[in-house]
Amino acid sequence: MARKAAYRKKRQNRTGMVLVTIVVLMMLVVVAIKSVELQAKKEAYELKEAALLQEIAAEEARTEAIEEYGKYTQTKKYVEDIAKDRLGLVYEGEILFKDER
Repeated sequence: MARKAAYRKKRQNRTGMVLVTIVVLMMLVVVAIKSVELQAKKEAYELKEAALLQEIAAEEARTEAIEEYGKYTQTKKYVEDIAKDRLGLVYEGEILFKDER
């Protein structure tokens, strides 16, 4: 009887170890899969961040251009250009040549 009890205990230990090993392997597989998914998300976010940084740089350049244009519109040169282009005004004694097209 002592042999059967020892055999039964040894068998239960093996079964328990096998089950624990299976559970650990399953957890390892799940962690590996999630790791790959997270890496893909990370790469997507890095691409999105790069695109947003480019967009920010473009908007900053556009803002600077708008500010420069705003300064230009406050100058006498701007008023002269608008008067010449839209109204056809010229200074006294100035000769204006137009294309025949």
